[in-house]
Amino acid sequence: MTLECPTGQDIVIVGATGDLARRKLIPALYNLYLGGLLPEEGRIIGYARGASDDEGFRQLAADSVAEFSRRPFDETRWPDFIKRFTYVSGREEGYEGVKRRCTMPDRLVYLSVPPSAFGPAIKGLAEAGLVDGTHLVVEKPFGHDLRSAIALTDTIHEFFDESHVFRIDHYLGKETVQNILVFRFGNAVFERVWNRDAIDHVQFTVAERLGIEGRGAFYEETGALRDILQNHVFQVLALLTMEPPSSILAEPVRDEKIKLFRAMRPLTEEDMVRGQYTCGTIDGQEVPGYREEPGVSPDSQTETYAAVKLQIDNWRWAGVPFFLRTGKHLPARATEVVISFRDVPIPMFADTHITHLPPNRLTILIQPEEEIRFEFLAKVPGPQIHIEPVTMQFSYGTSFRTKPAEAYERLLHDAM
Repeated sequence: MTLECPTGQDIVIVGATGDLARRKLIPALYNLYLGGLLPEEGRIIGYARGASDDEGFRQLAADSVAEFSRRPFDETRWPDFIKRFTYVSGREEGYEGVKRRCTMPDRLVYLSVPPSAFGPAIKGLAEAGLVDGTHLVVEKPFGHDLRSAIALTDTIHEFFDESHVFRIDHYLGKETVQNILVFRFGNAVFERVWNRDAIDHVQFTVAERLGIEGRGAFYEETGALRDILQNHVFQVLALLTMEPPSSILAEPVRDEKIKLFRAMRPLTEEDMVRGQYTCGTIDGQEVPGYREEPGVSPDSQTETYAAVKLQIDNWRWAGVPFFLRTGKHLPARATEVVISFRDVPIPMFADTHITHLPPNRLTILIQPEEEIRFEFLAKVPGPQIHIEPVTMQFSYGTSFRTKPAEAYERLLHDAM
């Protein structure tokens, strides 16, 4: 399927000076521009509460691209890209200022703000007359519990039809995650062993070396469970464990995910561990504890680490434990799924010096590397039976000689 953007469309980032906009959204727009995938006409309008101007916002964009873009800063093409940028101060102009700067009848509005700010932003857009022609992009976390999520949906539907709302989880835009559907359902050899008969357990880790990076107010509303586990991890887990959909269209995939979620056994306190990082030293640098971070309550109970043991009560997965964990300020950055297969039924090599054969493992690496590895056993050359694990490896860089686009590039392009 080939998707083409409209020839003219404004793009509005609400929360344009925040961490998500700097690290992900602005670099994504820049890379889309370099790839010829932005609308030919239209402005990129940054909206935030702070006092700034067009030049300040453009400098922020330049710094953002220089630090976080997957493609290098191109001085020859930069002027044509950055001339689209304009800034609106929420304190000085409000959403009326956004309306005055819009140049196209159609616009994409990305709510890059905490969930508590979604409602006021949506109402502000409506009061400024920016409903017609607007498509909203909302990301996780969507509220902080079921009641607030329902209330937020009601607020959106008060002004916007659901067909004009694009709900995203950026993990689903990652190439490795999208490849799970092809890996499972395009290769019969794997799907035949994708069940409790062959798989012993599954581990899913999302580890980050960074702390909350000055996002204390945001993180106090979310925590590790809401920030990572109940959205990113569950979405990937659903792709790994759901039944084959009737097609790869959105609705059949969603229906199978829902069946999978309904089969998950409710968690108890015994199934979960929660914790916070404290002060310490990383790479020779002193770092504060979570409760010492700006914007964090000194007696906060918000977790920065969470681990759960999950069970899926259906015929495919009954009895297979899923160990899910995520945390900040951990020793290494890694997002990976490790599927451990069952031991061989008969210890054929018990009479040799080998006391235990490690199981076969399938590892799906999502970041920082994007790879799939399969670990199996092989005999080491020589006169005696000596066995060691070896690895078959697929990587995008080696197989396709290209680095996959960032998830936000794909999702923004889809939304446009």
